[in-house]
Amino acid sequence: MSSSLTVSILGCYAAAPGAFKNPTSQVLNIRNHLFLIDCGEGTQVALRRNKIKFARIKHIFISHLHGDHFFGLMGVISTFSLLKRTTPLTIYGPVGIKEVCLLQLKLTQSFTSYPLYFKELDSKEPERIYEDDLVTVTTIPLKHRIYANGYFFQEKTGDRKLDINAVLNLDIDKAYYNKIKQGGDATLEDGTVIPNKDLTFDPPKAKSYAYCSDTMYKPVIADQIKNATALYHESTFLDSHEHLCKPTGHSTAKHAASIAKEAKVDHLILGHYSTRYGDLNEFKEEALTIFPNVHLADDGEVFTF
Repeated sequence: MSSSLTVSILGCYAAAPGAFKNPTSQVLNIRNHLFLIDCGEGTQVALRRNKIKFARIKHIFISHLHGDHFFGLMGVISTFSLLKRTTPLTIYGPVGIKEVCLLQLKLTQSFTSYPLYFKELDSKEPERIYEDDLVTVTTIPLKHRIYANGYFFQEKTGDRKLDINAVLNLDIDKAYYNKIKQGGDATLEDGTVIPNKDLTFDPPKAKSYAYCSDTMYKPVIADQIKNATALYHESTFLDSHEHLCKPTGHSTAKHAASIAKEAKVDHLILGHYSTRYGDLNEFKEEALTIFPNVHLADDGEVFTF
């Protein structure tokens, strides 16, 4: 059965942190997995402020090695040890993430109390990097000043829903219920085959979440994330500063909305705002000219789909 998908925004501003503006970090709750996505300065403080349990985070996904996306990582790794963690932690990120973390652990003699694993990434094509019975995670290659990936989190489609009235009317033994829910037909005692479509309903639509920060406008992203439940896409600039996108490797709110429209996602979340702007509603207003269902990320905001 499909569960809700929840995104907790820990930080969503570009470049240096401010007194009330944290750099990028968020937590995704999908099928009871808690995934930490990017880890800018102040992430562990924001985790506490948002009452997110450290122990439930077993996987951290770093998009790229710019400081506003990973300078909080060592604090998180170290605090987990202070809390006597024993559960393994896996960190996914570009080549170099392992070296930078292990060097700091070595020089500070702060080796972890738990197994620490790294999955380093260098592919420029989408790559499935995590899978279990419920969820898959695939990279979304981005176009930034340095190597960067977004991440596409997808629920696996659940079993079909049993039409209990149909199976009872046909006096089908309960022993066959699981097979039917998994898509199998049913054979009655007289040999009659009842097709699965007459015994079940479609399962709930599997939910998915696409995370894209930081990147220039890259239309091909839409092909990979078709019909996603929600897309978080950076919107560093308003249209008036579109000329800054190419030299900085960023996007505008309209760029983000164009990806959302082309991909036919259900919801668009804007974030990674340049701190030059005073009114975030301008980002939403510009995006709404292209895509209808726009949300503004802000520190402490929680979205449930």
